[in-house]
Amino acid sequence: MIGRIPVLDLGPLVDCGRRPVKAVVGEAFEVTATVFREGHDAVGANVVLRGPAGRCGPWTPMRELAPGTDRWGAEVAPDREGLWSYAVEAWSDPVATWRRQAGIKVPAGIDAELVLEEGARLYERAAAGVPKKDGREAVLGAVDALRDAGRPVAARLAAALTPEVTAALAGHPLRELVTSSRTVPVLVERERALFGSWYELFPRSEGAVLEGARPRSGTFRTAARRLPAVAAMGFDVVYLPPVHPIGRSFRKGPNNALSAGPCDVGSPWAIGSAEGGHDAIHPDLGTFEDFDHFVARAHELRMEVALDFALQCSPDHPWVGKHPEWFHHRADGTIAHAENPPKKYQDIYPLAFDEDFDGLVAETLRVLRLWMDHGVRIFRVDNPHTKPVVFWERVIAEVGRTDPDVVFLAEAFTRPAMMRTLGAIGFQQSYTYFTWRNGKQEITDYLTELARESAACMRPNLFVNTPDILHAYLQEGGRPAFEVRAVLAATLSPSWGVYAGYELCENTPVHAQSEEYLDSEKYQLRPRDWESAEREGRTIAPLITALNRLRRRQPALRLLRNLRFHHTDNEAVIAYSKRSGPSCVLTVVNLDPHHTQEATVSLDMPELGLDWHESVPVRDELTGETYHWGRDNYVRLEPGRSMAPAHVFSLRPSSQIGGSPTP
Repeated sequence: MIGRIPVLDLGPLVDCGRRPVKAVVGEAFEVTATVFREGHDAVGANVVLRGPAGRCGPWTPMRELAPGTDRWGAEVAPDREGLWSYAVEAWSDPVATWRRQAGIKVPAGIDAELVLEEGARLYERAAAGVPKKDGREAVLGAVDALRDAGRPVAARLAAALTPEVTAALAGHPLRELVTSSRTVPVLVERERALFGSWYELFPRSEGAVLEGARPRSGTFRTAARRLPAVAAMGFDVVYLPPVHPIGRSFRKGPNNALSAGPCDVGSPWAIGSAEGGHDAIHPDLGTFEDFDHFVARAHELRMEVALDFALQCSPDHPWVGKHPEWFHHRADGTIAHAENPPKKYQDIYPLAFDEDFDGLVAETLRVLRLWMDHGVRIFRVDNPHTKPVVFWERVIAEVGRTDPDVVFLAEAFTRPAMMRTLGAIGFQQSYTYFTWRNGKQEITDYLTELARESAACMRPNLFVNTPDILHAYLQEGGRPAFEVRAVLAATLSPSWGVYAGYELCENTPVHAQSEEYLDSEKYQLRPRDWESAEREGRTIAPLITALNRLRRRQPALRLLRNLRFHHTDNEAVIAYSKRSGPSCVLTVVNLDPHHTQEATVSLDMPELGLDWHESVPVRDELTGETYHWGRDNYVRLEPGRSMAPAHVFSLRPSSQIGGSPTP
């Protein structure tokens, strides 16, 4: 039912307000609503933000976003974790109505004395709600002036419109016919749910030995030796593929071969053998004590460990014998293996959920809590879109009830409706189609959607590659392509990730037109000579380090909703900015890894906190060079030049020029 003052079209909303809007501590987001009333009287609006204990946060006034649209907005920023809510209050603004009418009638001599007396009475009422420290005396002084018949009517009116009086009444408006909207839930989580740099590595490859008749796997202990180098590049999260025993039946050989030799290690995603299932560790990797050591070492280096959670089984998994009802049996009694045509996974059985739904929920929670007890607070969930949405809703809600700091990342490359729904029901982050967005317009359109329309329910994590996704752009573009994608991912999104070997620009596919790596680490050990690569300059680790350091220094890069694109006159050059308070970063990238490109970058100056006529010094954080930029600026970007074929500028809005430096 519409209230006395209509308040319509609230935003943001998730599932029409039935599910909470996503935010993290300190993250500002804009609340909007359509507010209007009959006739010509003025209206006002404000946001009421309530914290987890039900206490009201600060009263946040709203402004009309564009004159005549009736669309109002204001930014709010919850300051602690928990379940919050917001509502919009709309109200009739008699003081604003009077000021507008008085500005017309008094100069025209229309009922001047009556108009001034009406204003005096309004101001008397308004003064009662203005604290003394906030200007009550100024408002009462205006009352006296309005009634001072010994002064010219113009002077009496002017005394009621001074900046001091205006500020006092704006801070404590006289509100009539107050109407509140519905209440919208907001789930505020820890910052890692939004911001972080991820590094994926296979523990079995770190420290592996291939010489001799039988290769020797790396262990958690040998993999821990790689952690200081990962931390030095500025990563926040170390993500491990499944670390469980691997099945023998239908084990895949190198390059996804259907038959495996006696020494082939198989895919970690074919989970389960006689040694155990999802609650066990592969014997080659070590013990739980060794895993705990790995986690502790990561924590010492200020990194978290994320663990892959793949809810599927090899034919040798203990669940296959103990819980046959958890699998789909075909007419001949066999269990169907997993498929994603044209891909086939003969070594994997998918689960069926409808025979014992509650049993699968209980077992999933048991397994997750086991790993949580060993220090894992982040899970990258493999193919969640192939399981019922309601299953994840129950599992994530139950984990969140006791452990709200646990983060779930959805590895769901699927239809937009499913991806958004997985975010809405609880997944804190999601993989995206960033890998397949390489042109200027498609990047602009897709990231604008992620930063605005989808931001209330789905947080993107822009992985530049994965063990089974090597895009043609990287295959064909060489080192400059790797640099371009790293710059884009690290500056477009607050969360981004790389799979080990990216810094070495590994880009050989198993065959033409394939996105699979040759000699994929999914199926074999892949130890890398990191020291030689660094010594010989065959790594872009310095660029990755510079990007991650900048992300930590610049609060603007830790946010999503603040992304704004700027015009360039060359389709091969893209420009965008992020701003948060004094932190402002402007990025310009040459998307062509093969050729030098030139362009004029035309900046939307207000988006940078600047007036249209201003110019400011900008520092390229990749090269250390400083330029002076204004509204229109020429750039020439050469692939392979210095650190990257891009500018990543830090600058300060006009309010900060001459003040303290940007952190």
